[in-house]
Formats: sequence, structure tokens, C-alpha cells
Amino acid sequence: MTELDRYVRQMRYPPFGEQGQRNLLASRALICGCGALGSVLANTLARAGVGSLRLVDRDFLETNNLQRQVLYDEADVAAGVPKAVAAATRLRQINSQIDIEEVVADVDHVTLPGLLEGVDLMLDGTDNFETRYLLNDAAVHYGIPWVYGGCLGAEGKTMTVIPGVTPCMRCVFQEAPPPGTTATCDSAGILSPIINVIASIQAMEGLKILSGNRDAISRVLTVFELWDNRILQIKLDGIQEEKTCPTCQQREFPWLRGERGSHTAILCGRNAVQLTFPERPGLSLESLAEQLQGVGQVTRNRYLLRLVVEGYQITVFPDGRAIIGGTEEIAEARTVYARYIGS
Repeated sequence: MTELDRYVRQMRYPPFGEQGQRNLLASRALICGCGALGSVLANTLARAGVGSLRLVDRDFLETNNLQRQVLYDEADVAAGVPKAVAAATRLRQINSQIDIEEVVADVDHVTLPGLLEGVDLMLDGTDNFETRYLLNDAAVHYGIPWVYGGCLGAEGKTMTVIPGVTPCMRCVFQEAPPPGTTATCDSAGILSPIINVIASIQAMEGLKILSGNRDAISRVLTVFELWDNRILQIKLDGIQEEKTCPTCQQREFPWLRGERGSHTAILCGRNAVQLTFPERPGLSLESLAEQLQGVGQVTRNRYLLRLVVEGYQITVFPDGRAIIGGTEEIAEARTVYARYIGS
């Protein structure tokens, strides 16, 4: 059995062929976020034979993730491991021929340049505008294609960005909406079929790019609304001719330079706030566990420490990040962190 035998069905598709598969096996993709979109993306690309996948996610699993995050099961939730670790473990069982690297980290202007090393494509599995504008900055700055995807309720959007060829995301959406002005998974909910539709289109665009078939990419912004059965495709031809885009026309990269964006994030659908402290050294989870004994219920594994106390669930990672469950108020989350972990 050769390394190509498992991919024979997709190689028989004439536009793809054996050369497309060989290109795919030689490629590297970065998937930012291993939640709803990201788990579908990772599953599809691993099965298709993308030679190297780098999976990055900052979060851990909860039971309500299982409604739409297809790589995981109840045992993963019970194990208390980060999503990136659970995803990589499952994907190695699916395809042992490819390289899979898991990274438990936040995607921000500090970490992203290193995550992009050797990468041919970025795929958006995130849940917030700040990270998407950061990915767009990085794509244009480094000349790396990326595929945007976003879902809410029963609606989803996707577009493909190839720097120097297509409009970038900021050509279409010049500014991120202010915090609190748009619906979230908490307020509007999310139905899993729209996740599968959008992520499948993203994955297909990724396969086109990585197999050497860039001419076949979509050049429109596609919007699906599955509850009311509507599909909208918005042509983007000519949008770059206006030469007003701050990113791909004027070469301004404020998110990549850390001038835009914050070090806190309200996590969609989680009633939780992430706090990030990039200027601080890492933490010893073992020492912290000893410090917190008697304060509340403490559990720990090699990836994270969790403290349940006074209605809060505080999850701390070795890089110093923390997710404060039980509130969506940033100020309250900071107070809880300072009270139990330290200021």
C-alpha cells in the first residue's frame, strides 16, 4: 500500500488528480481555532491528506461544545484537556501519515508570527473580529493566503483572500464593529448545520490553494442563511481599484503591530472572559495548585489548572492566560483573577 492509496477517490477527480494530491501532501496549513469551524476544518483537511497541520487554540472543552464541535466526545470533556490537544489526538488516529502539531496558545500579535513559520495557508476557525483582522494583517504582510469564515444563528459567511490577487477582508469590512454592538452565540444561538456548510466551503477553498489550483478559488463573499433558505454571493470585482483599503493598498498593519486589539476577550457562548498577560513570565501549575489548596475545588493536569470557587470557574494555563467562567464583565473577571491568582 502506497501513501497515495488512501486518497485514490479524490485523485480520480480530474481537476485535482495525482499531482494535486502530491502538492497537498507537501503543504502546511495553520488552523486558528479548534472549536466549531476549526474542528470541521481540521477533520476534513487531515482526511484529505494535507501533509502538515498546525492546530492552535486557547480554550478547553465543555459539554455544550459537543452540539457543534465534531472532533470531540464526552470522554474529551471529562479528561479536561485543551481543544488543540484533543483534536490532535483524534486526528492522529484518523491519519497517521501526516504531521500534526498542537499549540495551546492565544493567537495574538505576539504569537502569530511564530505560528506562521513555514505555513502555506491560514484557515479561520476563530469566533471574534479582533483575531480575524489580525489574520488579515498577517496574510497581507507575509503574503500568505487565508480563508475567512464566521457563523451566528443559522447564518454564515466566507471569503477567500490571496494577497495581491483578491481583495482582503478589510477591503470589504473596513472596521470591526464596536464591542457589544453585534449579537453573539449567547444572545443569538448557533445551529450546527451552518457550521458544517461554512467550514466545508473553507476547506474546499483550502484544498484548491494547497493542491495548486488557485485559479479555481471563489472570488465572492458568500452568505448562507439556512433557516430561511437564502444564499447570497456578493461580487468583489473592482473593489481594490478604489485604493482605499488601509491594509492591502496603504500597507497599514495595526493589529499585527499590536496597536489595535485588546488583551481580554469575552468568549462566545461561554459566559466567560479570557485574560492574557503577555508581559508576564509563565506559571508553575504545580506551585499554584499547592497555593490554592483549601481555597476551593482544585484540579490540574499538564495543560491547565482549574479552580472552582464562589460560583466562578477559573482556568489557568502555563503561559499565564486565564479563563474566568461565571461572568462576561471584564472588570469582574480581573477582580476574580487578582483575588485568587494574584495581581
